[in-house]
Amino acid sequence: MRKTIPILILIAIFMSCSCSQEVTPVEVKTYTMEQFLETTLVIGGYFNPDETKLLISSNETGIINAYEIDIASGERTQITDSTTESIFALSYFPEDERILYSSDKGGNEITHLFVRDLEENETDITGEENVRERIFGFADDGKSFFTSATRRNPRALDIYEWSTETLEPELFYENSSGLYVSAISTDKRWIAGWRMSSSNNSDIYLIDRNADGEPVLITEHEGETLFRVCTFSKDGRYLYYLSNQEGEFTYLMRYDLETGGHEEFFKPEWDVVNMKFSPKGTYRMIWVNENASVQTLIARADTGEEVQLPDIPDGRIMGVVFSPSEKLVRLDVASDRFPGNTFVYNFETGELKQVTNTLNPEIDAADLVSCEPANFTARDGLEIPGFIYKPKTAGADNKVPAMLYIHGGPGGQSGPAYNAEVQFLVNHGYAIYFVNNRGSSGYGKSFIAADDRKHGREPLWDCVDAKEHLKTFDWVDPEKIGIMGASYGGYMTLAALAFEPEDFAVGVDIFGVSNWLRTLQSIPPYARVAAKAVFDELGDPETDEEMLRAISPLFHADKITKPLMILQGANDPRVLKAESDDIAAAIEANGGIVEYLLFDDEGHGFTKNENRIKGYTAVLAFLDKYLKGIVEDEEQEGEEGETE
Repeated sequence: MRKTIPILILIAIFMSCSCSQEVTPVEVKTYTMEQFLETTLVIGGYFNPDETKLLISSNETGIINAYEIDIASGERTQITDSTTESIFALSYFPEDERILYSSDKGGNEITHLFVRDLEENETDITGEENVRERIFGFADDGKSFFTSATRRNPRALDIYEWSTETLEPELFYENSSGLYVSAISTDKRWIAGWRMSSSNNSDIYLIDRNADGEPVLITEHEGETLFRVCTFSKDGRYLYYLSNQEGEFTYLMRYDLETGGHEEFFKPEWDVVNMKFSPKGTYRMIWVNENASVQTLIARADTGEEVQLPDIPDGRIMGVVFSPSEKLVRLDVASDRFPGNTFVYNFETGELKQVTNTLNPEIDAADLVSCEPANFTARDGLEIPGFIYKPKTAGADNKVPAMLYIHGGPGGQSGPAYNAEVQFLVNHGYAIYFVNNRGSSGYGKSFIAADDRKHGREPLWDCVDAKEHLKTFDWVDPEKIGIMGASYGGYMTLAALAFEPEDFAVGVDIFGVSNWLRTLQSIPPYARVAAKAVFDELGDPETDEEMLRAISPLFHADKITKPLMILQGANDPRVLKAESDDIAAAIEANGGIVEYLLFDDEGHGFTKNENRIKGYTAVLAFLDKYLKGIVEDEEQEGEEGETE
């Protein structure tokens, strides 16, 4: 179970390895960021009512739009043509081919819902400018759908039910108690939600709409335990949920709505991430986070008999979505060397059809790199998981620079997955080391809690120890190791340069927090329900000002002496633009080296290809200059292009 910190929204350890040190270096073709982004992003895939098409989102025009794929022919048709805002397709309507999609403005996360009707007219059904609305799901009868929205109160995510015929919303549940509503039963009687009381403690509540509609606690417990809602059974008998009460990892439980009894349902050796049922309830899907790689388990709901899906070479099945009839299933297949692709499998005929081919044909997949586990022991004896991408050109006689890459969160996790930006840097001769420092999810509740109120210290020391571990690889240049990351990983980058100023040669901060006091005071209204858990994890700005100042790089910017690059979205509601503005200004005032790229039309994460190309092309140039020591032609005055 991931530890979710909304402001920065989202064991058995591998044996430590030297990651193929003995492999002979080979030359590869290098590619531009433009070429990597000609590799198409595909998101989702929703069946139309007659199951002949899939609705997806794709960025093939340079910005995310909605497309239809004809399953038989594989032909793709663009159905929205936005050039300014990303559009995320959500679903066809159950009984016709109207389409639901979502969009915000410049990444501000004030998401609105839109309907595209059969005449191709598009209507903003959210309407009110400052209302944030998200799809919750269609009712099982297909006659309505549910949304969560801040229509009544900017801090309350109420649940609304919309008639598919009239497209008029009715308040279904007034969420005045601040729950994360997560499931609605098929008969619409029961609502399940959860509430965090600390970063490592939560509870599940049930609302019976046939009674007084008040939330009833069903997970009374002592000590700290995480509980999360998954889903109701199709017959309305059970609520399935996650718990880590009896052990380090989250496992699947179910609650009997008739008797009030709890029972253990599925308990593997790793975290269970989620569970769902197919539309008719014939199958159940369980996802397990095993070694930072999500495994998908499908079984018949009545017997528990495992359902075998076809083997797909060079990829693993990450997502599973059944068609309404359950005859077809959409499979999302991913690898760290290959971008995600969509397949459709026919249960009746056994036919497997690949309906997307996302890798740019100009890129030879043999030039790309898979990561390998590279764990190490921290200074206090804690085992820290990690993964490393080794450039194919690297060897004992050709040592390469390396960058630690720190995930967001704080409770995120890095693992094998395709990342165009990472492959771009590796392709240009940089080792990338994913470090799952203490506080990362996926390695047990003790590990995820090990960073609480220790930010800027122990988790950062893990990164320094990771750098020392990198020095043991005979193909890494020990004098050319930097650190980078986005969101919380951006904070870790700034903290490394401020609090361990001699350890890393460079830093790349991607919308990272520089001032925790300001960030914690400016939590968006819709995330306020989690403020107590956030403060428990990081510190309360009202009572912990001294501590938060001590761990905020902005107040220690005079110690930053190594070159830093910053990327920031102007509309970011979680890590405000001021976080990057201030740290850049402070470093400049102290005579330090800082390069700052601001994107006026992005938020917390960059979705437009033009900006991603500009951003990472600049990152590469920055690393080439300050880590590899490559000097631009105009600065060389006739010298060679690379100096050691």
